[in-house]
Order: sequence, then structure tokens, then C-alpha cells
Amino acid sequence: MRGRMSEGNKIILLVEDNPDDEELTRLAFAESQVANELVVVRDGQEALDYLFAAGKYLDRDVCEQPQLLLLDLKLPKVDGLEVLRGIRADARTKFLPVVILTSSKEESDLVESYTLGVNSYIQKPVDFTQFIDAVRQLGLYWLVLNEAPHTSKK
Repeated sequence: MRGRMSEGNKIILLVEDNPDDEELTRLAFAESQVANELVVVRDGQEALDYLFAAGKYLDRDVCEQPQLLLLDLKLPKVDGLEVLRGIRADARTKFLPVVILTSSKEESDLVESYTLGVNSYIQKPVDFTQFIDAVRQLGLYWLVLNEAPHTSKK
């Protein structure tokens, strides 16, 4: 792929509690030349606080939402499905592209994710080369090709 995939200073929000998976994701984005800023939060409650400018993110401009959210399911405090439920219930985030990026092989997680409105569900590959390829495809599709509706600022 030529050049670096970036849309201005658009943010990718990674909700991941495992530091090893975070590092793997950072390496995969670098290898895939995805230049967007990667903001990492460690649990579901922190993800909701970030998105809705609460807690330690109280001063964050809630009108500036990430361009893409990569969401693990098995999270401390608030699990990924509850985060997804909260995102889809709020007008400010209901159209935010959410990609589940999880090691879960549970069919019930897959079905519930789509029932709640996830845009894509990707099981984390174990092989780093496969993971780089998955990230490259994610970046190309969600950050370059996908057209998302503009959301209400209210």
C-alpha cells in the first residue's frame, strides 16, 4: 500500500486491558502504515468516560469522537458488550464504527455483538503476520474507504 493511511488527526480508540495485545496492535498499525493517533483505554468504564467526557476525561471535547473504536470484549469494570450497548444508545456515538477485536470464540458473543450493532467482529489471530494483514485491511476500509454519517453535536 502506498503512503500512510490517515484522515487528518482522526483518532482510533483502542479499548484493551492486555498490555501485550496493545503493543501488538501498535506494532501492527506501524507496520501497516496507519498514521492515525491511537488512544488506548484499559477498561470499559474508561472507554465510556472517554467517549462521553466523564471522569478524568471531563475536559475532553465530546464533539470530537474517534473515527474508529477497536473494542475488546473481556474487559474489567464494564465488559465490551456493555460498552457497545452504551455507544449505540447515545445519539453522539450511535454511528461510531465499532470493530470488536477479541480472542473470544463464543458464538453467543458474536451474535450479541451484531444484535447490539457492532460494525465488524474480528477474532484476534495468533500469528503476527495475519494480525498485520487484518490491521492493514481495517485501516484501509474504516479509515480510508468507509463513509460514515455526521452525528449530532448535541
